[in-house]
Amino acid sequence: MRISKIALAASAAFALTIGMAQAQEKKITIATEGAYPPYNNLTADGKLVGFDVDIANALCDEMKVKCEIVAQEWDGMIPALQAGKFDAIIAQMSITPERKEKIDFSKKYINTPAVIAAAKDSDIKGVTKEDLAGKTIGVQGSTIHYNYSEKVLTDSTIKSYPSAEEYKLDITNGRLDAVMDDLVSIQGWLDSPDGACCKIVGTIPNMPEIHGEGAGVGVRKGETALADQFSAAIAAIRANGKYKEINDKYFKFDVYGD
Repeated sequence: MRISKIALAASAAFALTIGMAQAQEKKITIATEGAYPPYNNLTADGKLVGFDVDIANALCDEMKVKCEIVAQEWDGMIPALQAGKFDAIIAQMSITPERKEKIDFSKKYINTPAVIAAAKDSDIKGVTKEDLAGKTIGVQGSTIHYNYSEKVLTDSTIKSYPSAEEYKLDITNGRLDAVMDDLVSIQGWLDSPDGACCKIVGTIPNMPEIHGEGAGVGVRKGETALADQFSAAIAAIRANGKYKEINDKYFKFDVYGD
C-alpha cells in the first residue's frame, strides 16, 4: 500500500508533537537539604527557599522539564539518591574524588572557599594546624570541611554535627572554640543577629583532593546524559543572565568562582 508524502509528513509532525509533549511532561525530583541558609532553607510554613532552590528551578526551566524540589537530611543524601528517592541533588555538594566513586556530577554551578570563625574575643589568630592546636572545632559531618578537619587539624578536637544550625548554636553558647564552613554560609550567619558572637579568623587553603572542583548537581552513577543536561543548562543560565540575577539576589560577588 502506498503512503503519500503528505501523509508521511503529517505522521512525522504528529510524532514530533507527541515527543515534545512527553518532554514537557517529564518530571525531575531534586533534593536539597533545607537547613543551610542562604543556599537552602525551610520557611516556617515548610517552603524550600534559597540560592540552590532558585538555581534548581532555573535549570529545570532551561531544560524544559517539570521540577519537584524536596528536602532531604544531609547525612542520607547520597544513599537516598542511589535508592531512587529522587533524581538529582542540588545542595552545595562538592565534586570530590570520594563522592565521584559513588555518584556522577554535572559541571560546577558554584565554588566558594572554606573559612574558620571564632568568638570575637578568641585568641585564635589563624587557620593552620598550629593555630588551632588544642581547640575544639565544630563542623557539619559528611562534608568536605569535616574531611579537611580530620586530615589536617590532627591536634584539634573535631566535633561533628548533623547540621550547620547545631554547631552555630554551640559556639554561640561557648561550647566550641571555632567552627569551619563555607564562606557564604558563615558570613550570612555573622551578618545576622544570631552570629553577633563571632568573626572570621581566616580562609582555609584549597586542597583539591579534599575540597574538590566546586559544587555540582549530583545524579546516580551512570546517568551521564542527565548530568550533561544539567551542565548544558548551567552554561546557558550563565550566558543568558539568569545566573547573575539569582546570584545578585543573595550575594555581593560572583559565587561561581574561578
